Amino acid sequence: MIPKSFIQDLLNRLDIVDVIERYVPLKKAGANYVACCPFHNEKSPSFTVSQSKQFYHCFGCGAHGTAIGFVMEHTGSGFVEAVEDLAKGIGLEVPREASGTPQIKVAPDLYELMQTATRYYREQLKNNPRAIDYLKGRGLSGEVAARFGIGYAPDDWQPLKAAVPNYQDASLVETGLVIEGDGGKRYDRFRDRIMFPIVNVRGNVIGFGGRVLDKGEPKYLNSPETTLFEKGHELYGLYQAQKAIRAQQRVVVVEGYMDVVALAQHGVEYAVATLGTATTPFHIQKLMRLCDQLVFCFDGDRAGQKAAWRALENALPQLQDGKRIGFLFLPEEHDPDSYIREFGTEAFECELDDSMTLSGYLLRELAAQVDLTTQEGKSALVKNAQPLLTAITAPTTALLLRKQVAALAGLEQAELEALWSIKPVAAPKRIAPQKAKRNAPSELRHMLRCLLMKPELARELPRDWSSETAEGAAITALADWLHEGADEVSTAALIQHFQDTVHASVFASVRGEVMQLGDDYDIDSDFSGLLRKIRRAEIAELKDALAQLKATPS
Repeated sequence: MIPKSFIQDLLNRLDIVDVIERYVPLKKAGANYVACCPFHNEKSPSFTVSQSKQFYHCFGCGAHGTAIGFVMEHTGSGFVEAVEDLAKGIGLEVPREASGTPQIKVAPDLYELMQTATRYYREQLKNNPRAIDYLKGRGLSGEVAARFGIGYAPDDWQPLKAAVPNYQDASLVETGLVIEGDGGKRYDRFRDRIMFPIVNVRGNVIGFGGRVLDKGEPKYLNSPETTLFEKGHELYGLYQAQKAIRAQQRVVVVEGYMDVVALAQHGVEYAVATLGTATTPFHIQKLMRLCDQLVFCFDGDRAGQKAAWRALENALPQLQDGKRIGFLFLPEEHDPDSYIREFGTEAFECELDDSMTLSGYLLRELAAQVDLTTQEGKSALVKNAQPLLTAITAPTTALLLRKQVAALAGLEQAELEALWSIKPVAAPKRIAPQKAKRNAPSELRHMLRCLLMKPELARELPRDWSSETAEGAAITALADWLHEGADEVSTAALIQHFQDTVHASVFASVRGEVMQLGDDYDIDSDFSGLLRKIRRAEIAELKDALAQLKATPS
């Protein structure tokens, strides 16, 4: 685990403007910087970055966060990857706290070794007419082959011996490039194969996929799991596709390396592929951070149908209201590579536009498994649907699917929810107007705004200060954090600390207001005024209570 104190120190040392400008050109606009938002399509810039407060906020789509959050959202990397990347950029080494999980540190020379192998395979491709003819026969240009770093592994037992200083180096086995057999005899894992480098979001080669040129098994051979490469977390082509995914707000997930490359050759540059494994929750999380629409494109055969259903099961807990997941099944005689070569880019993208929604696919498959003309079939439908629908955390999507399943089973929605022990969504109760209470929401929101700009002001709150509102609970949590020993807390450190807590949305709700305040705003004076109002309200409330006590007959 990374110590929280290091995260705070890192955010205090970073300049969010420098970080974001690596990816997005910013323009000065008064006290802030602006740009067209990288997270949604827009013509007028609504993406705003505050250098003084060290956070960003988009007034168009609501995207917001710190430098760490921006790198995570823009690159699709995880929290640890983003922290390591940012720390490296300013010369810091990320410390680790002891935990139950052993920490694996990747030596820089492993990445260098993989890059050496990539260069070697690319050079070998240039000198092998048979491999070149194969790629040309698949319709690939030299430009696209170079963009993906495609190479060729010679048909020999130890070709990498010519590329590395020491073929007995343990790193060759550790990275999966070389296999060590009985008696210590070594040989290359990849021989007589077209080589596809697998690149992580930071641009480092972490593994390879090798495809046979002629007939042979296995058709694709992948690097094994290593300290560099974890198949369930990585996607082929994501590094090359990130920009297009952002621009199109769509990503298509296919099954093979050649599918990704062939689609890119025909202008569909937002495709990625899983790496010889089923689509995992990590894959879906990573892609959903990058865009609004994800389409799984599988072959129409039985294997494709099985892979699609597995992807659906893993996608259900990751669903987000407002984001779309679709499924496209091509004719059995086609894969994405052959389809786009035969019918062209426009036809393929039309298929993507018309892809089946996740809810449509789910309901179709559930209904196909039973006979809905019988009571037994309807009962089976309800039973089969329960584990799938209850895995969905997106509230609107879950509600709508429950309604549809209930209708198919001939039930009322409330009856289905009772069977599944789900608390029904009740109509909001009308609340009678009441006399304003101490710490009214407008005052608390005002206070929250001050604290977001200058978190250390929370130390001035009375230790017994409390409020039953969401804003009040967030303010209390901030005060507790400071009293527990948090050091010099910046706005960015506050946002990052409460990022995945119940208070995150409350702090987020005032960021837009804070962004619009000028640097000449007198926070201290404003906050002192709010405290005086609160204290006066407390005194008035105490006087009222005493007066009522005196008026009560003994």
